Amino acid sequence: MKVIAIVGPTAVGKTSLSIDLAKRFDGEIISGDSMQVYRGLDIGTAKVTSEEMAGIPHHLIDVRDADQSYSAADFQKTARQTIQAITQRGKLPIIVGGTGLYIQSLLWDYKLGSEGEPEDDSLRKKYEAFAEKNGNQALWEKLCAVDALAAEKIHYNNRKKMIRALEVFQLTGHSILEPKEQPKKLYDSFLIGLNTERTILYQRINHRVDLMVEQGLLAEAKKLAKTPDVQAAQGIGYKELFPYFSGDTSLEEAVEEVKLHSRRYAKRQLTWFRNRMSVHWYDLVKQPEMISTIEADIARWLEDQD
Repeated sequence: MKVIAIVGPTAVGKTSLSIDLAKRFDGEIISGDSMQVYRGLDIGTAKVTSEEMAGIPHHLIDVRDADQSYSAADFQKTARQTIQAITQRGKLPIIVGGTGLYIQSLLWDYKLGSEGEPEDDSLRKKYEAFAEKNGNQALWEKLCAVDALAAEKIHYNNRKKMIRALEVFQLTGHSILEPKEQPKKLYDSFLIGLNTERTILYQRINHRVDLMVEQGLLAEAKKLAKTPDVQAAQGIGYKELFPYFSGDTSLEEAVEEVKLHSRRYAKRQLTWFRNRMSVHWYDLVKQPEMISTIEADIARWLEDQD
């Protein structure tokens, strides 16, 4: 089964490219973004609009309410079923997103979770004592410093999971969310990576945040601020605005935090895709004409037999 995946950091043109390729190669699009599953969170997640879809079917967008949880395992199961259905319709599945764990867990056959990891009671007690003394936020910041992957996925109020992730990392040197061995690929996949010069990328991210604020980001964030403990409320672009609503910081400072965290996330995204997957990289920001190169590369790949 052939599958295209378009990956890379935020603000590099993944959505636009996916629609162009879906038109060119008779495809349907599956969102591989952990936040676009939530209804009502459109601006802060840079969700594709109905106009932008241009009639191309999109899947796994708006499939959860903002107060519901959604895991990589949920995505893995549903996205594989969707790939099967798209292929049976004679269409080409195109996965688009920047959530590395989602993309990897979909295209490769590995189990998610921490089964079989070593344990150490003394380490666990040490982190429990640290949390009791310093609070969950400090524990989360400690986890973020050593295992950003786990910190991104574990809510800061889930002390048990944070402690377990810290314990596993100290004992093994790897994230609790990493596969233990390189599993086999499930699909004949062609991975397209979009990126550009870091200075340009960061300028585009900053500009995108400013546009989101103009388009109504604060209204979305304000709704989430009423339920700050739900999973969706931890998304970048929302949680940074909560201190503004409570009067603890200015709007300008809160927006700068959104920009800072968005840039840091983009850096983590690039690190993930470069280190864990074989990706064909292109820069459509500086060289938009490279889309013809991408189309030619895909055409050759499609001609190859499975």
